[in-house]
Amino acid sequence: MKSHQTTQTMKAATAAKKLGVYLPATPAEFQEGVVSRAELNELQANPPEWLRELRRNGPHPRPVVAAKLGVSIAGLTRGGVTEPLTTEQIEALKNDMPAWLEKERATQAEVRKEAARIKKKNAERDPDARS
Repeated sequence: MKSHQTTQTMKAATAAKKLGVYLPATPAEFQEGVVSRAELNELQANPPEWLRELRRNGPHPRPVVAAKLGVSIAGLTRGGVTEPLTTEQIEALKNDMPAWLEKERATQAEVRKEAARIKKKNAERDPDARS
């Protein structure tokens, strides 16, 4: 057995997903390179200005947009939101509160409520099980 450890690397798209940023908005050198696990950890611990700016103002990838709006990714699609949005666009949607957003937020609240009910029921049935 070899004892030397190889450096784990990932594609820029994977790193962008883990960092919660929209890949096409990142600098070209980030998009074109590979990212090691150590580099990813460093980016998370000490984000450079471009990363802080993207996280603050976007454009944000769909999972981040959905989380900021309190809906599912499918809910975004049903609402016609298929492109990344900036923080400003997300805030405008929250302020305007279109009917689709209100409906999707209610749906998401029901989903969370049902998940909590099931978790509680399972915990009562098997108090030793840990989740």
